[in-house]
Amino acid sequence: MSGIFAAITVSHVPTLSRAEITPDFQRTLIDAEQRLGEKLRAAKPDLWVIASTHWVSTFNWFATCQSVHQGICVADEAPDLLPGVPYRYRGDPEFAGALVAAWNAADIPAVRNDSPHYAWDYGTYVPLSHLDPRAELAVVGVPTVLMANLEESRRAGAAIHDTARRLGRRAVFVASTALSHALVRGRHHMPTFERIALDRRFIDLMTAGKIAELLDWLPQFSRESAAEMGGRVLATMLGCLEAMQQDGGALACEMIGDYAQSSGSGNATLCATVAGGGA
Repeated sequence: MSGIFAAITVSHVPTLSRAEITPDFQRTLIDAEQRLGEKLRAAKPDLWVIASTHWVSTFNWFATCQSVHQGICVADEAPDLLPGVPYRYRGDPEFAGALVAAWNAADIPAVRNDSPHYAWDYGTYVPLSHLDPRAELAVVGVPTVLMANLEESRRAGAAIHDTARRLGRRAVFVASTALSHALVRGRHHMPTFERIALDRRFIDLMTAGKIAELLDWLPQFSRESAAEMGGRVLATMLGCLEAMQQDGGALACEMIGDYAQSSGSGNATLCATVAGGGA
């Protein structure tokens, strides 16, 4: 089937970028992303569409329209942890251009990112380095948009699925984001008990395939959990999943690995696939 056949949440904390700096309690996140990447690549997708909470756009939605993504990724907020790692992945300019057009047709303000000097943020690089370490698949990146509310972010996700289906692409949507995200100094710190409970409910609803219930609850979850970037990337993922269900796809949902902390944030590797979609 074409369209988004899998939508996943993955962590991107900089300590996952190099094995020698990954604390033991976060190794479950690397293992989960590597296992999930193997499973999804075996389903022969055409591309990853990745939304990162660390590519932040104030006004417009963008899609990376470059034919090749190549550069050096530096974690600008933590250059001691990720001082510069080279990457090279294929792009999909046709899909990216069609996505920008689809967003604009849906009154979602969008612009092409054609800059030859554009470099990936670490929220894009870190999970892809584990999901697809040999750069086998094409990549299209999209940002978190500050002026977009959760509803617009949901509609943007639905347009991603619709564009992939229209172009005959089998694609995976990657939500590079934490769940709760009330940060404190010290990466060993867990979220508060209240926020862990909220994260657990989010995980339980998603693994049960209750996407409509999650969408209804997302504004409350985002406020009370201090969700990363206000839950916008989660809303985009849920918009993809809602569109997948509306196309008649029953979802098979699971959590891979364990829940893990990073400086007060809660992180989980979650995967929802269309039953019979090959993953």
